[in-house]
Amino acid sequence: MGDGNTVVEVSHVHLGYGNGRDQGATIVNDANFSIRQGEKFVIIGPSGCGKTTLLKAIGGFLKPQQGEILVKNKPVKAPGPDRAFVFQDFEQLFAWRTVLNNIVYALQVTRRISKPAAIEKARFYLDLVDVAAAADKYPHMLSGGMKQRAALARALALEPDILMMDEPFGALDAITRSQLQAELNDIWKRTGVTIILVTHSIQEAVFLGHRVLVMSSSPAQIREIVDTSHVDDFGSDTFADISSHLRSLLIRQKATADRVSQLSAVE
Repeated sequence: MGDGNTVVEVSHVHLGYGNGRDQGATIVNDANFSIRQGEKFVIIGPSGCGKTTLLKAIGGFLKPQQGEILVKNKPVKAPGPDRAFVFQDFEQLFAWRTVLNNIVYALQVTRRISKPAAIEKARFYLDLVDVAAAADKYPHMLSGGMKQRAALARALALEPDILMMDEPFGALDAITRSQLQAELNDIWKRTGVTIILVTHSIQEAVFLGHRVLVMSSSPAQIREIVDTSHVDDFGSDTFADISSHLRSLLIRQKATADRVSQLSAVE
């Protein structure tokens, strides 16, 4: 499935929650795909279908029931600094540390670099995400958008192979969300980091992604992987056509899930 340019390879992976071998009901069923180095790969699907579960497994927080996940040709056994997360929750920064010291601390713990080197790197990435002016502020002093910029700066400062983002802009107002979407594209152009993004937004998926993986309802299966790499304008016919196609796929998945739920209730 993969090639020399593959950074993530998911091979026939089944996922569920539980203890040890008994992980309860299957949430993700036979996921099989690869992600290329430097790709912006987006995962969408109905609510509760297992998008975040799949992201956690790639991150090393959840062991597959079956199958294997490789990152740079090595089996994923645990979380690591090669995979950095940005979550939807605004409160992912340490409240008792300044924005700068949040990043410095992360660098010293995970990358084992000196404090002067950590400060220099932290300031570089704060500037990259346009939040340098907030370096000496505490998280409670920042807006939601500024907190997400700071969290993004912390993740990027680790210089991971993969930036993993779980609905990072979902709780933001529309204007701030659009700004951060554009900024994320600019950051990708400057860094070339591989991005895996989970979102509910079809427009966000088409705008940000090179490819979009569409999942069915739980137990989730991969229904289609759609190429969106040639879309660069919200107003283009291509953008509208691909968005319409993805919307149709999701509507069909929801309708199927509703029918299954009704049949289960009858039984």
